[in-house]
Amino acid sequence: MAIKAVLYDIDGTLVDSNDLHVLAWMSAFKSIGAEFDRSTIHDQIGKGTDMLVPKLLPDLDEDAQESLGETHGAIFKADHLGKVKQFPGAHDLLARSHAAGQRVVLASSASSEELDHYLDLLDARDIVDTTTSSDDVENTKPAPEIFATALKKLGDVDPAEVIVVGDTPYDIEAAGKCGIAAIGLRSGGFADDVLRGAGAVALYDDVAALLADYDASPLAG
Repeated sequence: MAIKAVLYDIDGTLVDSNDLHVLAWMSAFKSIGAEFDRSTIHDQIGKGTDMLVPKLLPDLDEDAQESLGETHGAIFKADHLGKVKQFPGAHDLLARSHAAGQRVVLASSASSEELDHYLDLLDARDIVDTTTSSDDVENTKPAPEIFATALKKLGDVDPAEVIVVGDTPYDIEAAGKCGIAAIGLRSGGFADDVLRGAGAVALYDDVAALLADYDASPLAG
């Protein structure tokens, strides 16, 4: 079946930001006297505050979780957002999907403010059809709402005609809950067995490798 729309994750997929988010979360946790090593936090990257914080600090109440998320967001914006670079080939991959007549969606657990920044970083405003962010949903990945909301925005598109490109098992799990196949990228730092275990239909090193194999990849349908 032809692919009519591609839902792209952003952090770790199109832009090299996962390690910077780890640093921001380490600082946020430290601000309330909690400490975790980098690998523990990295394993949760790809989730929004609503999913990440309860996993690591299950005893925090909802208000404290939200406050900690706001601290992380402020630290990330002040200290790290300006350092984020797009991965080589990221813009070109989005442009390739657009040129193929596929609808291009950025679907991320990031905030709407971060997403807006990345649209400019990727020079993608004329390429992207629609977006979804954590501000659009109650629950972020691996809950299905980010991608389910994207499907609603797309309108009359069957999940079988859509594919997700992401770097974390949470992208892949969320896609599967919507009946959408997902390609996993290694650029986010997750192991192959983790991505395959979540249900990835194909694995590529990064966006440049996926772009080079576009016509033979699941993106081509």
